[in-house]
Amino acid sequence: MIEQGAAVQTPARRFDKVCTILDENGRQPQRLIPILQAVQEEYRYLPEDVLTFVADGLGIPGARVYGVATFYSHFTLEPKGKYIVRLCDGTACHVKRSIPILEALHARLGLSSKQSTTDDMLFTVETVACLGACGLAPVVMINEEVHGQMTPAAAIELIDAIVAREKLA
Repeated sequence: MIEQGAAVQTPARRFDKVCTILDENGRQPQRLIPILQAVQEEYRYLPEDVLTFVADGLGIPGARVYGVATFYSHFTLEPKGKYIVRLCDGTACHVKRSIPILEALHARLGLSSKQSTTDDMLFTVETVACLGACGLAPVVMINEEVHGQMTPAAAIELIDAIVAREKLA
């Protein structure tokens, strides 16, 4: 039973923003990548039902949309946290001890190699092959902000600062 005054999430309402994104891109199939980028920005990942809706909205096979979404590493089909913490483990960062930073992040956030996103959907921790900032090694990137010459303690300070900001919000 729905409580009086509770908003009902109808399929049309769920896809309002996707419709806007499709319309902003002229519903042109050749704009699939920017459309998927905008959808992922909205949802923080690409839900399966949304991919199907995008395919229908563009008049293209769902397999094509899924193929693009799974080909590019920028796209994800799994929900991610509000803050995506990417730890570089390329050669320069690895040599300068990136693994202890990863271990500290996992310990602080209660994560592991099997669970990369916190239960509250606030953080996702990933390792990447290279962030292109080798002179700043070891490097952590939180969303689009690069932090160089990291230590385990400095990485935890960044996480704690975000947690404190989120509590105030």
